[in-house]
Amino acid sequence: MIAGTATVVALGVGAAVVLTQVGTGKAVAGPQAPAPAETTQVTKADLADRRSVSGKLGYGAETTLPGRKQGTITGLPAIGDVLDRGKPVYQVDAKPVPLFHGQIPLYRPVGPGMTNGPDVKLIEENLKALGYGGFGTPDEKFTDATANAVKKWQKANKLDQNGTIAVGDVVITPDSFRVSTIVASLGAQGTTDVLKYTGGSRGVIAQIKAEQRDSAKPGSKVTVNIGGKQVTGTVKQVTLAPPDNNPAPGQSPDSKFDVSISLDDAGSVTAPDGSTVDVRFTVSSQKGVLTVPVGALLALAEGGYALQVVEGESRRLIPVKTGLFADGKVEVSGPDVREGMRVVTTS
Repeated sequence: MIAGTATVVALGVGAAVVLTQVGTGKAVAGPQAPAPAETTQVTKADLADRRSVSGKLGYGAETTLPGRKQGTITGLPAIGDVLDRGKPVYQVDAKPVPLFHGQIPLYRPVGPGMTNGPDVKLIEENLKALGYGGFGTPDEKFTDATANAVKKWQKANKLDQNGTIAVGDVVITPDSFRVSTIVASLGAQGTTDVLKYTGGSRGVIAQIKAEQRDSAKPGSKVTVNIGGKQVTGTVKQVTLAPPDNNPAPGQSPDSKFDVSISLDDAGSVTAPDGSTVDVRFTVSSQKGVLTVPVGALLALAEGGYALQVVEGESRRLIPVKTGLFADGKVEVSGPDVREGMRVVTTS
């Protein structure tokens, strides 16, 4: 008959003694079997080492749009307007100044009799995108067919049909944009600063150090955590941070850079503008490598690492070479390691 209760006293990892109070007043000690080891499988997976920085949700950094059209400003957009290719940005002398997309500004009139150049191709690309073709594949040669396309576009926009697009006749930006600030006023000269703009869709601005620029190249993918919701994004632009937010003037090892990030599904983000978000950049990655939890690694006295492989009731150590560490896992390789083998782990 048991007259008391059982108490467990730990003596070390994997061992314990149970003391039971019995009717005779004597303590009887009995060994408890060690708990079974936790194991896991060696798996093949993609690994990515990521670094996190804070960012702000919004429409991105502002860019000033200078006017280049001689005359008087007679029309302006509204703050918040999103302007796409072909849409008028503002008006000068009651005529629209439409938006074209491109990576270079116009530096001369584009019209009949001009020499070949990349500005011709830019105009042809935009005309074709707006439905005014007839000149074949856009190239750097201005032809009669190009002039005809320009005249048709001019007629549709109620402009002078002269077949030439002057330097200030269009606004050129890399993409559609959102008007964030109106700088000019009606009646101002068309060559003054007109407005400030941001990206057309909500995105994220994050700041990085110069040493992190390799992981934030335009076109690279990032992961953004917004209020517990995880979405993917794409780096659009990396620019030197403004002087009032950059302790290092010019570009130096201590310089900071603003990273503009577009969200792949901006419509699903309901957090308000200005919300702080977490941006994760991929520093390095490996695809289709053998991985185990970091807790499966055993440090060898002679240096290096090993895994403790479980084979039925027996165990053995196999040396491994480690590679990329990411998300609590580590890349392992070696002549004796293979996918599917079971190893002891602490995590």
